[in-house]
Amino acid sequence: MRYSARPPKRHAPRRLLVVIAVLLVLLAGATLYVRHVYFRDLEPLASSSQKAQLVTVAQGASADAIAKQLKDAGLIRSAWAFKLYVSSKNVRTGLEAGTYSLDASQSVAQIVSLMTHGKVATDLVTILPAQRLDQISSALRNYGFSADDIKMALDPATYANNPALVDKPAAANLEGYLYPDSYQKTSNTTAKEVILESLKEMDAQLTPDIRAAFASEGLSTYQGITLASVVEQEVSTQSDRQQAAQVFISRLKQGSPLGSDVTAYYGSQIAGHGKSLQYDSPYNTLIHTGLPPTPISNVNASALQAVAHPANTDWLYFVTGDDGVTHFSHTLAEHQAATAQYCHKLCSE
Repeated sequence: MRYSARPPKRHAPRRLLVVIAVLLVLLAGATLYVRHVYFRDLEPLASSSQKAQLVTVAQGASADAIAKQLKDAGLIRSAWAFKLYVSSKNVRTGLEAGTYSLDASQSVAQIVSLMTHGKVATDLVTILPAQRLDQISSALRNYGFSADDIKMALDPATYANNPALVDKPAAANLEGYLYPDSYQKTSNTTAKEVILESLKEMDAQLTPDIRAAFASEGLSTYQGITLASVVEQEVSTQSDRQQAAQVFISRLKQGSPLGSDVTAYYGSQIAGHGKSLQYDSPYNTLIHTGLPPTPISNVNASALQAVAHPANTDWLYFVTGDDGVTHFSHTLAEHQAATAQYCHKLCSE
């Protein structure tokens, strides 16, 4: 009589089952805790109305940048919760530029509602950062100023001997000089009064330190403003701006083209040819060496400081990837590799 030896059936050790059960309980607990933290962080920071703060959302600002701006201003509990909320509501790209009057008693939902509906402060005139003169003119029209009022307000001859303009070439317009900020407006406010306030703020930013620092880099004040306008549009964080300023200053000293897309776009747009890198204008620094003839937009303190005090680095190239991260390189080969790896959508536009 034959007997076949059959291996005994194996059962999962009880200890393993206990471990799995514990892990599932911990996972469920962690999920509930994260959910609790998320909904708590959507609530207002304060239970009662606080002093309102003016928050200016720049044109093209990302949801991540806006979240950080609100957190730094003490208006929301968590940048993470804000970003998750706008993603869940599918409005990451629906937050509108402008100046908003916000306070810490508003929830994330209330703040996002204001921003997605563009409910800006109505008693202010906001000049946004990185705006061309023609864009500022259009904004003034939207605030209700007349065409004649705007034309006079944007005429440099209106501001003879204004201290902000002492370094401006005689033939140049106000491009680059209108400091981005929000200015009070009443029913009697004129466009000229808004521009005067903007020039006053620009003069306050052009400190003796800034002017001297420009000169130490071999730049006149007007050239410093011009380069700052390029930096303003190319990158957004202060660290990136200082490194980008270093790249541009190094290329200027070497006699190499700046290689800036935004200058090419400016030249083609003001000539009425749309957004083009191929249009050959004096502003196309992909083709021509040196700085563009004039600033290409207004600038804020961050860009001015970056040009005045560039990073102590030796990069010669940079590219901002589709994820918003700027990658700096020493050689053209490194730059091309970074572009191929990180910049697909943006670099194909």
